[in-house]
Amino acid sequence: MSTPEQSLLGKPAPYVDQYDASLLFPMSRDPKRVELGLNGGLPFFGADFWTAFELSWLTPRGKPQVALAHITVPCETPNIVESKSFKLYLNSFSNTQFASTEAVRERMRVDLSEAVWRGSTGQSMVGVRLIMPEHFDHESVQELDGLSLDRLDIECTHYTPAPQLLSAAFTEQPVQEVLTSNLLKSNCLVTGQPDWGSVQIRYSGPQIDQGGLLRYLVSFRNHNEFHEQCVERIFVDIWTRCKPVKLAVYARYTRRGGLDINPIRTSHPMALPPNIRTARQ
Repeated sequence: MSTPEQSLLGKPAPYVDQYDASLLFPMSRDPKRVELGLNGGLPFFGADFWTAFELSWLTPRGKPQVALAHITVPCETPNIVESKSFKLYLNSFSNTQFASTEAVRERMRVDLSEAVWRGSTGQSMVGVRLIMPEHFDHESVQELDGLSLDRLDIECTHYTPAPQLLSAAFTEQPVQEVLTSNLLKSNCLVTGQPDWGSVQIRYSGPQIDQGGLLRYLVSFRNHNEFHEQCVERIFVDIWTRCKPVKLAVYARYTRRGGLDINPIRTSHPMALPPNIRTARQ
């Protein structure tokens, strides 16, 4: 399976303006999941929400069209798509004629589904929804709901993941809480470029020490890992250290290269949140 080092991340790449599905570069989720001790069935459900802000193609008469794209990739797919390759793939639509908006959506749906399931017998399709300009003003901005951990005046000394900072009150009555932070930051696994994000943690069970949780989230600041992998690491660390009965971790990262990536992982089946961007996105 392809590795991040084999991708075009951090390397010069030609601009291809004619449709080319081979530009998509899938990478296996397995190595990072094995690193987290996830060798069998996954302890979570969820998906990766992508928003593509730079999508354009030509009508059969050569007139350019533009749209936003919302993409939903199930977390059980064996692969992710490396984001630069995704951008290059979308660029390849720019001088390509398509019969209709539906033809563009279906082409993306088929290509992305093939990439994320490559090497597997999985059959479920990636979700793709196109937003045309006449509906752009329906795209709202909304912050993650919950109690902000950022209100806490704490000292931070760890800038690589430190799960030992997590603790919970196992001898007290269980609680239900929704906690948020805008202080999540990590770095691209290959280029080291910063990835800025907000995170929401929804759980029930022993009350998590909020100061320790915020310090833990801040500890990702110098960590190199893709968005999807960071969220799975946060989920596994909280699940292991704090032993909640239910847990959902949802992160929304600011866009780079006209794309944002927003993973959610949950211990239990639940309705997926709407793909609504935050102000920083």
